[in-house]
Parts: sequence; structure tokens; C-alpha cells
Amino acid sequence: MNSIPADPSMKHDTVRTEDLEVLMANAMKRGATSVTALKASDIPILDHLADKCREPRCSNYGLSRSCPPHVAGPAAMKADLLSYSVAVFFRIEVPSHGLYSDGQRELFHLMHEVASAIEHDALGMGYSRAKAFAGGSCKEIFCHDHLDCQYLSGQGVCRHADVARPSMSGFGVHVAGLMAKAGWAMTTTRDGEPVSSVSGLVLIG
Repeated sequence: MNSIPADPSMKHDTVRTEDLEVLMANAMKRGATSVTALKASDIPILDHLADKCREPRCSNYGLSRSCPPHVAGPAAMKADLLSYSVAVFFRIEVPSHGLYSDGQRELFHLMHEVASAIEHDALGMGYSRAKAFAGGSCKEIFCHDHLDCQYLSGQGVCRHADVARPSMSGFGVHVAGLMAKAGWAMTTTRDGEPVSSVSGLVLIG
């Protein structure tokens, strides 16, 4: 439950350490339980993670604009990362049973809200290429009560473009590897109860 100070060694001509500090502090205020800044070059991308969306086929495969096959995928992500210097990575910790409860959708909604808010804050600071990623299918999280994704069906624009962000898994982002880079355990305990987390990533500059 902490915000790890941005490493001064990551200072870049276009990304100020003090801006990263503000972005991380705002992430905590919005609901993140831990947040840190990582070098973009340290983000692990594994092709086979995106392949798992297709085989074994995810139940949400092809249902939204933010999941495969409607995203550019790992190869594009690897190329994209070459032009970024820093990323803000955050997690939201909850009791493990919360990931499989009736409140799961609300939890994933919050994750997208935090990711998109960091992106919006960074854009407001002048980082015009800020780009956020979250997790889960935006169709299931935001439009579960609609038959189709309005964007993919050609019936209009995305209903939740302000907050819904692409899933990291569709781009091959290795979340466990990111957690290790941040020094966070995938699971832990609190008051004797298992605790898990969901997370998001925002590329900055």
C-alpha cells in the first residue's frame, strides 16, 4: 500500500521526475494500493501470452475493440516501447475471493478508471503520447448488458471510450514479470487472509 518514489536515474528529456511523482500520487488517491515507475525497456512482452487469448479460446475473444484479434499485439507493442522511456505501473489489492465474487466487475471497472485517469493526467501535463492499458474484456466490464460492441458492429462509437482501455494480455505484457520488477508478490496475506490484485500500466513519454 505504497507509492514508490520515481527513480531519478529514469529522468528523461521529455519526462520529469516530479511529474511522475504527481501521477503516482494521483493514482493512489483514485484507488491504487501500490504504484511505481518503471523503465519502458523493462516491460516484458511474451508472444505466447497473447496467443492464449485465441487458443485455448477466451470466452471474450473477438467481442471488443480492446481484445484480440482487434489489437495490434505483441510485435507492435515491442516496437512501440522503443519510443517510450517510462511507464507507471499500479495494482489494486483485494481479498482473493473478491476476484471471483459479485463485486468482480466493479473491481475491474475501478482498474480501468485508474489507468485512464493516469493517462488523462499525463496528457494534461503535455505528454501527448501517454497510453494506458488495463485488464479484462471491456465488453464484459462495461457493456455486459449489450448484445454487441457498438464500435465493432458499426453502430456507433465506443460507449465508454473515456475509461475503457486495452487489455495488457492481448499485447503480451507479462504482468507477473512486471510485478517482479516492482518488487511485489503476486499473492500475499493480510490478517491471515489471501490477497490478490489487478493491475494497469500507462506508458509515458
